Amino acid sequence: MTGKNRTFLQGLAFLVLLLSLSVVISPVTAQESPAPPSSRIPSADAETGFAPVLVQDGKPVVYFFFNTNCGECLKTLPFIEEFAASHPEVVVRYIDVRESDENLALFKAFKEYYGAGFVPVPSVFVGTVILSGTEDITGGLGDAVNGTLTTLPTPVPVSNIPEAAELTLPLVIAAALVDGINPCAFSVLIFLLVTIVSLESRRKMLAVGSVFICAVFTFYFLSGLGLFAVIQSAGISRFISVIAAIVAFAAGTISILSVFGRGNGQSILSIPESRKGVINRYIRKASIPGAFIVGILVGMFELPCTGGIYLAILSLLSNRMTAVEGIPYLLVYNFFFVLPLIVILGICTYGLPVERLEEWRTGSRKAVRVIMGAVMIFLGAILILEII
Repeated sequence: MTGKNRTFLQGLAFLVLLLSLSVVISPVTAQESPAPPSSRIPSADAETGFAPVLVQDGKPVVYFFFNTNCGECLKTLPFIEEFAASHPEVVVRYIDVRESDENLALFKAFKEYYGAGFVPVPSVFVGTVILSGTEDITGGLGDAVNGTLTTLPTPVPVSNIPEAAELTLPLVIAAALVDGINPCAFSVLIFLLVTIVSLESRRKMLAVGSVFICAVFTFYFLSGLGLFAVIQSAGISRFISVIAAIVAFAAGTISILSVFGRGNGQSILSIPESRKGVINRYIRKASIPGAFIVGILVGMFELPCTGGIYLAILSLLSNRMTAVEGIPYLLVYNFFFVLPLIVILGICTYGLPVERLEEWRTGSRKAVRVIMGAVMIFLGAILILEII
């Protein structure tokens, strides 16, 4: 693909980061809780344990946990407000988990009290029932309130929690594996291994290759964590989701067209030629410090090229959970992102000639571009469905 397309995507990615930082620097006043609590929210007691008020003055209490960064939460909020207005016999409490650390701690305390595991926002706790997700809340809140007794035992939840954990984790793993087969890191690792094989032992190759992979993992994890924190703290997950969807669609389409189009066939998923000289200078040193620097440089230079998948995953996670809850998913993503590199390093160190691997990489470039393009378009579609 032409240099203009690569420059366009790199500039778009840089613009996203720049706009995100500008929002963080400026005061954020628009993302206040849309509705105040109808009464005082109970808090956990360190000595007696957490005991939420489930019935107040003979009225069942509905706890609505949401996040103003969450598109599904914003779709559910009008229903909750209308329900509260039309049901004066019910006490509704609104808790924005992003508003304060206390609210986030309260959300976790509720999940522990009800014996629930993964419960994403939006969610409702009422009586013995947990409802999560717009569909379950709008369809089940009335029955849950009607079934609530004046005096309730310790909850044994009848939960309608969607399988968000099961659905999200496989998606994260699959996206990471596809992102991990990008030509950028592959070509650099193979070049690095070829250089080491010609100069040193396989033991040195294993050590230097491992440092390179650790550097790539570290850079990608910290970059993702930083961007996740920016999205959460600035309250711009919906804005970022729109940008991520555009980037994913654009990068995916261009990646596929680079194979089937009439261009010169060069992929945008590659390190710019102007940056390869810097990387090659450190590769030729064939040292552990040099390998770490190469890993960081590869992460820096390839992120604008292949970051479409990563940005899409970050946007999906930011819509469903807080930054703290997203850390395990980022760790999982980045482990599977570097897993193909780990496999390549192991194969080359203990058997397969590096030259054979380079032949396979060259022969499979078109298939990799098509797969990555299809995955980016798929993730872009998921993001669009999340925010509409």
